[in-house]
Amino acid sequence: MDVYKTHGAFSWSELMTTDPEAASRFYGGLFGWTVKNMDMGTGPYHVASVGDTAVGGIMGMPPDAGPMPPAWGCYITVDNVDETMAKCTALGGKTLVPPMDVPTVGRMAVLQDPQGAVFSVMTYAG
Repeated sequence: MDVYKTHGAFSWSELMTTDPEAASRFYGGLFGWTVKNMDMGTGPYHVASVGDTAVGGIMGMPPDAGPMPPAWGCYITVDNVDETMAKCTALGGKTLVPPMDVPTVGRMAVLQDPQGAVFSVMTYAG
């Protein structure tokens, strides 16, 4: 069983930053990560790995991010993104980015808890 693909597990971390290349060098040097670039269609994406295991991603800030500072975000695995979004709303949370499919990865959404903390949820393909 892959614990990272188990409902409720933290499964991925992702940095949105103004300089992904510099951040890749910094975190690679700091933690010994191997960072490989891949094209996600919307621009470069940097996958950080420890040994053969991918542990997170580094990407540029979205053009519409406004005054948001660079920040790390987390993904929590769920069995069904759409059901989790509805449950989040029922519990007083909000949907910031509605469910969307990520080719070859799965389905994700960005949610916010009632106190304002932002997190992403992911149902992995396969």
